[in-house]
Amino acid sequence: MTAAPRPAAVEIDLESLDADGLRGPADGKVAVAYEFAIPDTPEARAAVRRVDPTAEFMPGARGRVGARPGECLCVGSTHQPDHRAVLAALARLPGVARIVECHHE
Repeated sequence: MTAAPRPAAVEIDLESLDADGLRGPADGKVAVAYEFAIPDTPEARAAVRRVDPTAEFMPGARGRVGARPGECLCVGSTHQPDHRAVLAALARLPGVARIVECHHE
């Protein structure tokens, strides 16, 4: 019997987010963008889309997470219902190693 794959590390301060997935002062709350890499296949993209409707696919981009050849960079937003559950589900997807904050640099 093999062990289940370990969920990816979610490297975002979830405690700084309110119930709407926003952070910051009351008069200047902002969403947090995050990024992760998946295998660059239609099946992997479909799995992400089922979990995260905010996800955008950026094949060929490396991002801060360092997507490699054969991988597709994905960027999503915490400003969505159940953002914690979405991040947890993304972290369990095959091929997702890390989920990090995206700074759109």
